[in-house]
Amino acid sequence: MPRPYWKGYLKLSLVTCPVAMSPATSESEKVRFHTLNKETGNRVVSQYVDSVTGSPVKDENEAKGYARGENDYIILTDDDLDAVALDTVKTIDIDKFVPAESIEWIYLEKPHYLMPDDPVGHEAFAVIRDAMASDKVVGVSKLVIGRRERAVILEPRGEGIVLWTLRFGDEVRPEESYFEGIDEEADPELIPLVQQLIKQKTSRWSPDMVSDPIQESLLKIIAEKKKALKPAKKVAKGKQDAAQASNVVNIMDALKKSVAAELKSNKAR
Repeated sequence: MPRPYWKGYLKLSLVTCPVAMSPATSESEKVRFHTLNKETGNRVVSQYVDSVTGSPVKDENEAKGYARGENDYIILTDDDLDAVALDTVKTIDIDKFVPAESIEWIYLEKPHYLMPDDPVGHEAFAVIRDAMASDKVVGVSKLVIGRRERAVILEPRGEGIVLWTLRFGDEVRPEESYFEGIDEEADPELIPLVQQLIKQKTSRWSPDMVSDPIQESLLKIIAEKKKALKPAKKVAKGKQDAAQASNVVNIMDALKKSVAAELKSNKAR
């Protein structure tokens, strides 16, 4: 199991237990590239440089600055930032609950696994988890992550709890402004055809459905050290126009052909 990202306490009124948290997702398996000097093959390193003097800045001289005006900053040191530490740095205090289905998906940002960090706290953890599961609610709290206090929800999941960080309200764009121009009513004769397609294409969920073909291709290229592929041949303008014209088809005909092809494919299996 990966090393915990955060350790602290889960608190509900007078019930408290030590917990640990780890990210539920990881990008460590992704192909990552280093920036190189192609003439020497050496890695390129980055460093902070004073914008006026052009001299490199040592780590101990780096500080956070809040812009008060043009080229005028208020400097905040690490001690200044530590002085505003909140209780939510080390404690997830559940102050309210909401129905699980009331949280809109668009507010969910990043999932983390939350688990007991001490055998003594297992019972308290289990009581909070099972009570939420029985009432079909999620806990709402706050937690400091990366010097920012984030709203979070706690969702019971199996033997543990999934903690989701939430997007701030001003980060979510209202859907009405994007969908208001869609006023077309579906043709009732087309819906059964689409339902047939849905039925033919329905299967159980599998993580294989979200594999990354680009990642796999990169690994293959790296492993085999292949040269870049030759550019695809350009299509003559006349042929291109004909191809585009052939894409304009009657939706009813297209759906009928799709359903027929799916049924034929299933019979052949």
